[in-house]
Amino acid sequence: MYLTRLIFIALVLSVIVSPYVRGGVDPAQQKMRSAFERSYALEKEKRYTEAMNALQTLNQPNEYPVNLRLGWLAHHAGQYAQSVGYYKAAQKLQPKAAEPLWGILLPLNAQENWIEAEKVYLSILALDPKSSSANYHLGLIYYYREDYAQAKKYLDASLELSPFDYYSMLMSAWTRLFLGQTDDAARLFDRVLLNTPGDQSAQEGLARIR
Repeated sequence: MYLTRLIFIALVLSVIVSPYVRGGVDPAQQKMRSAFERSYALEKEKRYTEAMNALQTLNQPNEYPVNLRLGWLAHHAGQYAQSVGYYKAAQKLQPKAAEPLWGILLPLNAQENWIEAEKVYLSILALDPKSSSANYHLGLIYYYREDYAQAKKYLDASLELSPFDYYSMLMSAWTRLFLGQTDDAARLFDRVLLNTPGDQSAQEGLARIR
């Protein structure tokens, strides 16, 4: 009786167990895996459009990895509008993910579309206020607009998160210089020279002050 029960249980498990456990391969997953592998191989040869085609044949518009990868490939293919579209589709599928937002910045920066880039950086900071990189690049946008008060706000945040980062120190120093905060600017320029001895930009800044 005990042996009969064991046989029955084994038969039931053989029916309900996942095909992965039984050693089988899900055809849909295998197809996607093969398409991704082919896309990587084609990307390595810089055949970006063909790499995109390998994924597009999957016809999986609701797959996050597919959209994220297509956004990357479209950017490298110079198809900037399509790249943004794919990244936005990925963002819609995973609203709490910052990956697609950083991806969108690739084609926007390539086109020097700083107005849209500003919006994206703000969206990243809404998800991750402690992103040193987002704070820095947003500060940089305002710096080149000569909006030094706004630039200082975001560069200060970046500097607080990365106190000895070369770029955060240098741009914070120049921002303070243009705001007339020369003592703070000089202190930061001096610190830049500890990070990068002989840095020309820091030396130029100090020459203006002293």
